[in-house]
Amino acid sequence: MRIGVAREIKPQEYRVALTPAGARELVRHGHEVLVETGAGVGSAFGDDAYVRAGATLGSVDEVWSSADLLLKVKEPIASEYPRLREGLTLFTYLHIAADEPLTRALADSGITAIAYETVETDRRALPLLAPMSEIAGRLAAQAGAYFLEKPLGGRGLLLGGVPGVAPGRVLVIGGGIVGYNAAVIALGLGANVTILERSIDRMRHLDEILSGRVSLVMSSTLQIEESIVEADVVIGAVLIPGAIAPKLITRAMVTAMKEGAVLCDVAIDQGGCAETSHPTTHSDPVYVVDGVTHYCVANMPGAVPVTSTKALTNVTLPFVEEIADNGLVQAVARDPALARGVNVLDGKITYEAVAEAHNLDFHPLEDLLPLTPV
Repeated sequence: MRIGVAREIKPQEYRVALTPAGARELVRHGHEVLVETGAGVGSAFGDDAYVRAGATLGSVDEVWSSADLLLKVKEPIASEYPRLREGLTLFTYLHIAADEPLTRALADSGITAIAYETVETDRRALPLLAPMSEIAGRLAAQAGAYFLEKPLGGRGLLLGGVPGVAPGRVLVIGGGIVGYNAAVIALGLGANVTILERSIDRMRHLDEILSGRVSLVMSSTLQIEESIVEADVVIGAVLIPGAIAPKLITRAMVTAMKEGAVLCDVAIDQGGCAETSHPTTHSDPVYVVDGVTHYCVANMPGAVPVTSTKALTNVTLPFVEEIADNGLVQAVARDPALARGVNVLDGKITYEAVAEAHNLDFHPLEDLLPLTPV
């Protein structure tokens, strides 16, 4: 199979979908790897590293037009829509429940689109989202601490405090991978941390692994209202796989927050969990609503591309090998987790939450492909 690796052109996106080490493994499996010139530079992987790994360099036109399987990090942006085509399988983060124009462009093109973020195991784990969630959670806590500084518009508070001065309060809404990692960094900075979560079993697990150092409270609208007014940093870490994030933080709640507090909405890729959230970029990461600094960068792990690219390839490569070695039909038949990642096939929406978000027809994958392995 010819596997293409496209260069990311979304603003301030420095990650690349495959490391040279990953390219070497695919070449060893007998596949051809075509990497767009300069694709890895932002992640400190020069073109020569891919050539030494056995890959071939090509132009943007060559990569998009000749690949059977195209690997990206972020969803295609509008200027890339004309490159979408029938016969191409795209494997990337899509987040299309929050992006109707892209959803319709994918469907109209006839492409097959597999979303990293909806590859889901039988135990409901999200293996391809997990490493970026870990990184985003850790970055959110760092960003919260940073934007509390007075010259940046914050309250002028040191999150960890000092002896004789109480530390700042961090409220994490959602106790999944993002929330856990945000709490780890906030605790390391010395903050007072509360996590709101809806699963008792998850709270018991967090209590154990965090050694009781955080306050774990059942999440509800009333609890969010009461907790948010005390917080110096709020980290939105909620997720419904493949669907639009629920708006758990209302405008009224934001208005009730402290002047100069920081809201980091890590759910922004899926539309954000606050009514006041809209996507920002690394070059212009924050804006202020009712005195509250909003940090809503839509590709947070792109700020640390060396770490992110390596972490991403670690988890995506086995699935890329499955598709390349067996072909798409047999790969999804063999692996139900990968099958759940298919969002669009032959112009049809095969992920129910996406179809519901845009009022489009839903076509179960098993109605379109034989899902019995040969």
